[in-house]
Amino acid sequence: MAGTKDRIMEASAELFRRNGYTGTGLKQIVTAAGAPFGSLYHFFPGGKEQLGVEVIHASGMMYLQLFDIFFDNETDLVHGVEAAFAGAAVTLRETDYADACPIATVALEVASTNEPLRKATAEVFTAWIDYGTAKFQPFGLPEATARKLTISLVNSLEGAFVLSRALRDTEPLAVAGATTALAAKAALAEGSG
Repeated sequence: MAGTKDRIMEASAELFRRNGYTGTGLKQIVTAAGAPFGSLYHFFPGGKEQLGVEVIHASGMMYLQLFDIFFDNETDLVHGVEAAFAGAAVTLRETDYADACPIATVALEVASTNEPLRKATAEVFTAWIDYGTAKFQPFGLPEATARKLTISLVNSLEGAFVLSRALRDTEPLAVAGATTALAAKAALAEGSG
């Protein structure tokens, strides 16, 4: 069984993903974690903001592993891109459009109001871009092209999550996946040309 701090982090990540940072209360977190209220301040003396920063970093690194899942054993970059978007659509449908990216959810809320949380989301997005760039280069892409494709993938995926959740329809993910697959084909053509 996970320790109290891990349970608080896991409950916070799920609640932030579903309700956003401002829409999640500390009482909700400790209740969902099955933890005493005082334990939150024991592990996170900086309160909700410290908890938010730590959850953003931990969730961001967990989501970073999706590059490994979809591209480590893939010989076809385009197929990997298509599979990533199809997988995201399955997750949204299976969770009744509740589970998307907690980083984007928080980033949209706090970009202008909370500098530590904005900085944490920026660090996660930067890590994703750097990691994706490194993952795409072995497919024959120059670094600059791999970086552009990674940014395009992250932009498309995050935007499609927002639209899909609002519309309660995975069509935006399908369209974004097809568009990003075309961008991958173009990047491969550019890389080999």
